[in-house]
Amino acid sequence: MTPSTITAEAIRSRVFAALEELGADPADLSLDAGFEALDVDSLDLVELGQIVHEEYGVELKGADIANLRTVGDAVALVAERAGA
Repeated sequence: MTPSTITAEAIRSRVFAALEELGADPADLSLDAGFEALDVDSLDLVELGQIVHEEYGVELKGADIANLRTVGDAVALVAERAGA
């Protein structure tokens, strides 16, 4: 995906899909959902980081991942770094 075609909505959709792949219940997914409530642990967040890196070329470092509390935090960070 080229930067000009990356949108915040596309990132949101991909993050939601990735979290579903990692075991989160789709019914519980929202931008306000906390990772702890979704039963998404730090290893899952590392995997999410790998997915967004492959998809958008955005690298999430350990400190970035440690500061993520909600799905919205992750979407906003990836969107900011991807230029969406």
